[in-house]
Amino acid sequence: MMQYDLVARPLGISETLGTSSLDPRWKPLAERDTNADGTFVYGVTSTGIYCRPGCPSRRPRADRVRFFETTTEARQSGFRACKRCRPDAVGLAQPGVEAVRRASAYLSTHADQPVTLAHLARVTAMSPHHLQRRFKAIVGLSPSNYRRGGAGMSIGYSTVSSALGQVLVAATVDGVCSVKLGDSETTLVRDLRREYPSAEIRANKQTRTEWVKAILQHLRGAEPSLDLPIDVQATAFQWTVWRALQRIPYGETRAYAEVATAIGQPKAARAVARACATNPVCLVVPCHRVVPAAGGTGGYRWGADRKKRLLAVEEKRR
Repeated sequence: MMQYDLVARPLGISETLGTSSLDPRWKPLAERDTNADGTFVYGVTSTGIYCRPGCPSRRPRADRVRFFETTTEARQSGFRACKRCRPDAVGLAQPGVEAVRRASAYLSTHADQPVTLAHLARVTAMSPHHLQRRFKAIVGLSPSNYRRGGAGMSIGYSTVSSALGQVLVAATVDGVCSVKLGDSETTLVRDLRREYPSAEIRANKQTRTEWVKAILQHLRGAEPSLDLPIDVQATAFQWTVWRALQRIPYGETRAYAEVATAIGQPKAARAVARACATNPVCLVVPCHRVVPAAGGTGGYRWGADRKKRLLAVEEKRR
């Protein structure tokens, strides 16, 4: 299986990345970013120790990392505090996932209105400083960049032909930001520009050719696991769902309710369906592996027939 770093910028990461490569908290951990201290802690399963993001100790393998919103959660899961970085001394405020979810939803529903960080902080009942840190740690963007539809982002894209039609792969310096399937290159590019209305977007046939190659091999059934870096705008809930989708084994499917249960929100099947429908990086996040409990393959943003064919290929080659 091909292996990839979390981001295009050299971080010196040589470890094999698992599902943690999707979690935006991996980046501050990998860079030992002390600015992220106090926003989360991570546990290392091989040592049983939890640390703050800026811990100077040796960086762990991604497949041995578990993230926690608070030190209390880490201890309840059986981990003990690192004596080197002393994460308990940093002090974590209340978990911010729900607050960030409210903030991102508010920004989406008030896109045509001015919203200050101070106002957003009042909406979420958090201090502006803490909201800014939690939002960026969970979503991967500051609230202002999230709102501006990709302002300041530079995106290059490539389009190639496949058995399922045209495939568009777009990327920033940090990772894949869009994967689309369709019949027309023009339509796919128009959709990309609508998705990132404020970004600088250009055609670039050299855009991460190894990523494009891996996706095409995956479509042929020759690359079961797509371990690619992702750079997308999303709510905390969407991240949670997408990470769960990446854990569905190749050749298997799950019902929407099963995914909801897997993320600890058994009543959120409809919200899971919405997160699947808004997934901007199809294949990399395999939303096609989620099907109705009543039977059949269900709908798919890129066409029900493409979904059936994808599942058929995986079923044959698993």
